[in-house]
Amino acid sequence: MHTITSQQAYDALIERISPLIQSLFPSENTHELAEQFIEKTGIDKTQCEMPLSHQSHWNEKDVMVITYGDSIVNVNEQPLATLKKVLDKFLKETVSMVHILPYYPYTSDGGFAVSDYENINPDLGDWSDVTEISQDYRIMADLVVNHCSSEHAWFKEFTKGNPKYQNYFVQASLEDDLSKVVRPRTTPLLRPTMTPQGEKYVWCTFSHDQIDLNFSNPEVFLEIMRLISMYIDKGASIFRLDAIGFLWKIIGTSCMHLPETHQAIQLMRALIEYRLSNAIIITETNVPKRENLTYFGNANEAHMVYNFSLPPLLINSLLTGSAKHLKTWLMSMPPAQMGTTYLNFIASHDGIGVRPAEGLLDPEELQNMIHVLQSFGAKVSWRTGLNGEKNPYEINIALIDAFKGTCEGEDEYQVQRMLCAHAIAIALEGVPAIYIHSFFATENDYESLHKTEHNRDINRHQWQESELTPLLEDTNSKHYAVLKGLNHLIALRKEQAAFHPNATQFTLHLEDTLFGFWRQSLMRDQSVFVVNNVTNQSQTLNLAQLNLIDMDEWREIISGQMITDLYGEMTLAPYQTVWITNRW
Repeated sequence: MHTITSQQAYDALIERISPLIQSLFPSENTHELAEQFIEKTGIDKTQCEMPLSHQSHWNEKDVMVITYGDSIVNVNEQPLATLKKVLDKFLKETVSMVHILPYYPYTSDGGFAVSDYENINPDLGDWSDVTEISQDYRIMADLVVNHCSSEHAWFKEFTKGNPKYQNYFVQASLEDDLSKVVRPRTTPLLRPTMTPQGEKYVWCTFSHDQIDLNFSNPEVFLEIMRLISMYIDKGASIFRLDAIGFLWKIIGTSCMHLPETHQAIQLMRALIEYRLSNAIIITETNVPKRENLTYFGNANEAHMVYNFSLPPLLINSLLTGSAKHLKTWLMSMPPAQMGTTYLNFIASHDGIGVRPAEGLLDPEELQNMIHVLQSFGAKVSWRTGLNGEKNPYEINIALIDAFKGTCEGEDEYQVQRMLCAHAIAIALEGVPAIYIHSFFATENDYESLHKTEHNRDINRHQWQESELTPLLEDTNSKHYAVLKGLNHLIALRKEQAAFHPNATQFTLHLEDTLFGFWRQSLMRDQSVFVVNNVTNQSQTLNLAQLNLIDMDEWREIISGQMITDLYGEMTLAPYQTVWITNRW
């Protein structure tokens, strides 16, 4: 077998990134800038290795947990140390990847206005705590690079008139036509800022404390690659590109999903995977499905994309007792190429995105879902549309409370709905990502909401470890029931080759009261038929609809029940899930 030398790998990298650099920075010396990018990313020319294409850096045993560094605190230790201890105690056998939300010093937006990319927020711990977690779990670091805090040293130098930083931030004038710019917020886009050169208007996609960085300046891009190299040294191997769809700005356009943004991601991807061959890049683009899927590129951009349409559609199914829209959506989802996959989540530190349901739920259905969730305590966050109108952007609620009942009101099936929803997400094509507050069945935090008046804080509770642990160990609590149920489902998932994130998936055509799909292992030796009752009534599954091959023995692996009559019927209790397989 021909061995590729370090020089050949290096030459291949140069060849790969040069067209991207030429396109993004046409006035620069392409070769010189390419070498600068390689140096800043920490790639050693003498030990350069070419990454394998279409390589999947995951399997059925991978599950991610999403958490803040201080979601659990203990008065006697740093929160990151407490997090490691709680993960080890309750989730060690369950999760392999940990998304620690921005752990840098910040000034607002729950960590997403970063004031110092170089250090760990001292209220959480230090870099050694992050490295310690990385010894047992793959860490996903947040790359909050669309913008930085107005308190960041770069912006402070900009306001002082330091020439080095005059082109670090996107600027515009009040005369520019910005009418097409897509926004996730209702605040004014431009922030007036006084400098020694006079008043300037800097671009703020999210808030006036979050100033958009100018990636058309290669110095900014180089600095970000230097930071990524440092994060790799500290233990990160998965990188979440936060709000990446807004990255590149061209006045007169929507400034959303621009071709330059995709090229910038391709450049990051090439450099990162040459620096760390098993690195994973995940793009965070809370937009309709068709736009979201473009971030796979040709298997040369994101390794994973968030399955943003899943949360609203799944929650809507369980509220209405109909899987009609969920089924239609799943049938239209293309299989991801090898080397790419979906990140399946139902809840996160943010709310339930409404935009990804556009075109999937009609406005009346969407309003009905919002109304029902509001009756369970939800708040609604808004965005400004192209015509200046206010549209719902996301629904803010703790997931366990979203499952208090149905459109008919509250009932006794809250825990069952919670487990049914996750049984679906865990079995779908892709890698499951579960919010730590979903594992712990954390309810709406009205106290934090009242204190901060930020809707998202309803779902960002901070537990005292001394309060949480007894609840998770109390066999009569919903916290215990949900954690035990999720851990059991995940333990079963990890043993099924058919649940590999890239295993074949087909949607089953069942009644709308049932949601089902078929998974087949990469080796084609295991099939799993996944069927979920999405209603609060018992439902009958006719096994003949599944086409179970009569040369195999079949078993329902969640209950352990053998299937003796392949043409018989199964009665599914409210919100029951069955995983029927020919290998166990």
